[in-house]
Amino acid sequence: MQHKTKLALAVSVALSSQFFLSNVHAEEAESEIESITVVGKSVSYANNLTSDEMVKQQSNLTSVLAVIDNLPGVLINEGDTFGSDDWSTTVSMRGFQLSLDEQQIGITIDGIANGNSNYGGGAKANRYIDTENLSAVEVSQGTGDIASRSNEALGGTLNFTTIAPNDTEQTTVSWSQGNFDAQKFFVRYDTGKIAKDTFAWVSVSNSRNSDWITGTAENARDHLAAKVVSLVGDVEITAYGSWDDTHEENYQRVTLDGFKQNPETDGLTGEWTGIPYVDQVYRQGWSTLRENLFGYVSAEYKGDNIELNANVYYHRNEGRGDWMPQYVVNVTDDGVGNPHSELVSGNTVYGGTPYGVMENISALGVDAEGELVQIGYVDKEGMSLALGDISSCASLTFPYGGTSNDDPSSSDKNEASGLHTDPNCFEEEAIPVSSYRHTHYNKERIGFNADFAWFTQFNDMDNTLRGGIWYEDYTRDESRDWHKILDSRSSYEFDHTPYWVQYERTFPVETTMLYLEDELDMGFATLRLGAKKFLVDLERQDNFDASNSAAVSSDSDILISAGVVVPLPVEGLEVFAGYAENFAAIKDTVLERDASTLDTVTPESAENFDLGFRYVSQNVNASLTYYSISFDNRLTFIAPNSPAGINYNVGTNGSYENVGGIDSTGFEASLSVNLTDTLTAYGSFTTNDSEYVDGSIDYPKGNTVFGSPENMAVVSLDWEKDTRFAGLSTKWVDDRYIDAANEQIADAYLVTDLYAGVAVQSPVKGIQGLEIRLTVNNMFDKSYLGGIAGQSAWIGAPRTAAINVTAQF
Repeated sequence: MQHKTKLALAVSVALSSQFFLSNVHAEEAESEIESITVVGKSVSYANNLTSDEMVKQQSNLTSVLAVIDNLPGVLINEGDTFGSDDWSTTVSMRGFQLSLDEQQIGITIDGIANGNSNYGGGAKANRYIDTENLSAVEVSQGTGDIASRSNEALGGTLNFTTIAPNDTEQTTVSWSQGNFDAQKFFVRYDTGKIAKDTFAWVSVSNSRNSDWITGTAENARDHLAAKVVSLVGDVEITAYGSWDDTHEENYQRVTLDGFKQNPETDGLTGEWTGIPYVDQVYRQGWSTLRENLFGYVSAEYKGDNIELNANVYYHRNEGRGDWMPQYVVNVTDDGVGNPHSELVSGNTVYGGTPYGVMENISALGVDAEGELVQIGYVDKEGMSLALGDISSCASLTFPYGGTSNDDPSSSDKNEASGLHTDPNCFEEEAIPVSSYRHTHYNKERIGFNADFAWFTQFNDMDNTLRGGIWYEDYTRDESRDWHKILDSRSSYEFDHTPYWVQYERTFPVETTMLYLEDELDMGFATLRLGAKKFLVDLERQDNFDASNSAAVSSDSDILISAGVVVPLPVEGLEVFAGYAENFAAIKDTVLERDASTLDTVTPESAENFDLGFRYVSQNVNASLTYYSISFDNRLTFIAPNSPAGINYNVGTNGSYENVGGIDSTGFEASLSVNLTDTLTAYGSFTTNDSEYVDGSIDYPKGNTVFGSPENMAVVSLDWEKDTRFAGLSTKWVDDRYIDAANEQIADAYLVTDLYAGVAVQSPVKGIQGLEIRLTVNNMFDKSYLGGIAGQSAWIGAPRTAAINVTAQF
C-alpha cells in the first residue's frame, strides 16, 4: 500500500540523517537528563503536567489535544492521527466526556475560557494553539482549581499554555511530511529584545492532509499567532493573539456490526456516482469549516504581600457544517401540475415549514397525510415524477441499508431509504435532484478576568486569601439553509442562493463567576476552604418568529471546595485530599430545541472527592489518587423518532432532558523514574467504574457509562544521549460499551508509538540548531474502534508515520 511505502521511505531518511548528523563536529547537548515528568503541583487535588517526552511522541502535524493522552485517567480519540476532524474528536476523563453529545470537561487557553467545546459554535484548544507554540498542558482531574474559568468543568479542566518569547533573536523553520498526503510548514520569528524589557514572537503555519480511508479529503489549516511580553515597572504585560482558518472533511461513525464486517471503511465514499441516495455519503460533502480569531491582554503585579492580575479577551468564531440530503425539500405549495419553485434559483423561502410534515416521512417521500415533502426525481420541466412499479423497483443496498420494497406506505419507514430516491423506480429520462445543507455557526465573545492573592501571617502561620471574578458576554448566531445541487448527475457544485433558509436564531449569553478561597499553612498541614458562584443568563431570539423566543436563568448554588495537603516524614512525600462542587450551566444548545421544557431543565452538577499521595524527588516522581464523583442532572438530547440513517430534517425538533446522573469511582497512578543518566521510564494506570444512577429507559440504572473504559495503562521509555534521542510508548485501553444498554462492546486495544531523531547545535555556519525527528503512531497498525459518541463509534487511525525537520537560525 502507498502509505506503507511512504513509511519505509521516512524511516530510511530519518536513519540516514541521524548517521550523518551524529558525525557532525558540533557542540553536543548535555547527556544528563535534567528533569523528568512532572506529576503535579503540591495542591489538594489531582493534577498532572505534560512532559517534553509526551510532546515528542506526537508529530508536529498532530493537534495539541493528543499530547495529554498518556496522562492518568485521560483518553483522547481523534478520527485520524493528525486530529484534522473536530467532528470525530472525543475526550474521556473519569467517565466525563467531550464529544458531539456532551461537554463535561473544561478547556482554557493560558487560563482563559475557550468558549465551550461543542461542535456547533465551540472551539477546542487546537483552534487556538499551534503544536510548535505549545508550552505544556495542565490537567486537573476532578476537583480542580477553584479559579478555573469554565462552566463545563464537571470532570476537570485542561489548561493549554503557550510558550514565552526567547530573550534572543531567532528564526525557527519547521517542515513536516507524513502519510496520507500530510504536510506542514511552520515559521516562528522570535524578536529578542525589541524595547526595554520587551520580547515577542510571531508565527505562521500551513498544513494539509487527506483522510486515511478513501484518500479524497482535502483538509486544510492556516494559522497565525503572536505573543508579546513586556515588564513595565513592576507590572508584566502579556498579549497573545491567534487566527485559525480550517476546512475539515469528516469521518463517519460506524456500528459494531459494520466495523466487524469491514474495519477499513467508515461508509463515506470518494467518488461521485450521480445517484443522490448514494452521494449523500460523498466525503467531500461532509465538511467542517471554521475560522477563529482570539486574543487577550493581561497584566500581572507581584508585590511584597499581594499579587494582582487581570486580563481582557476577545474571540470570534465563524463556521459552517455541511451535509448533502438526497432530496430537495418541498417548501412551497406550487399547485398541481406546476413545476417546483425550489428548483429555480432565487426563489428563497425564509422560515416556515415544508409543504407537509417533516416527521414520519414514508418510503414514497410523503407525510402521513399524503403530502409530498421530499422531491427526489423530476422531469425536465421540474415537476415531480410518479414512481414506477413500487413492488419491485428497489435497487440500492448502500448506504444505511439501501432502499426497500417492503410496505412502502408505512409511516415508520426510514426516510433515508425511500423509493422516491431510487433511480430504478423511474424512467431513464428522470432527473435526480438533491440538496447541499449548510448550518452556519457564528459566535462573538468578550470578557475579562481579575484575581488577587493577599499574603499574611497568623501566629507565624502563612495565610493566603485569594479571590476573583470572571465575566463574559457572548452572542451566538445559528442558521440553516438548503441549496439545490446544480446537477446531481455530475458533481456536488451547488447554487449559492439557497432555496430555503430553515431557521435563523441568536443566542445571547451572559456569564459571571465569583470566587473566594483562603489557604492556611500550619506547618504540619496546609488547609484551604473556598466558595464560588456562577450567574448565567441565556436567551433565544428567533429572527423569523419573535413569539418563539425564550429565556432562562442558569445560576448555580454556592459551590464549596475544600482541601488539605499534609507533608509526611519521608522527604518529598505528601498526602492530599480535596472536595469540590462543580457545575455546568445550561447551554444555549438546549434552547435550540423547541421541544425542550425550559422550566423543568436544571443545570448539571457534580460532587468530586480526591484522596491521594504524591512523591517528588530528583529521580522519581509518583502519584496515586482515589476519586469518587457524583454527577447529577445529566442533560441529554432526545431526538424525535427517527430510524437508522440521518434525519436531515431534524431542524430544531427534539428536546433536552435531565435523565439522572452518573457515579464514578476509581484510582489513578503515575510513576516517572530516571533509570540512568540517559533513560527515563514512565507509566500510568487508571481503573474507573462509571455507572448510570437514577436511570431512564434509554440509560438504565446500574449500567456502565458508554465510552468509558474500566482500565487503562501506559508504559513509556525515553532515551537521550549526546545528539540522539528516541522513545517508545504503549497504551492499553480496556473494553468499552458503545451503547447505554451495554449490549455492544468495543474491544480492548493496544497501540504503540515510536519516535527517534537527532538534534545538534550549529551543524553548519549560519544554523544555530537542527533537529530531525521521525514519529510513527500506531506502529503495529492495530485496527480498533476509537472515539465513541451518540452510541456509535469512529474507527481508530491506522499506522501513520511523519518526519519533521526543524532548523533555527
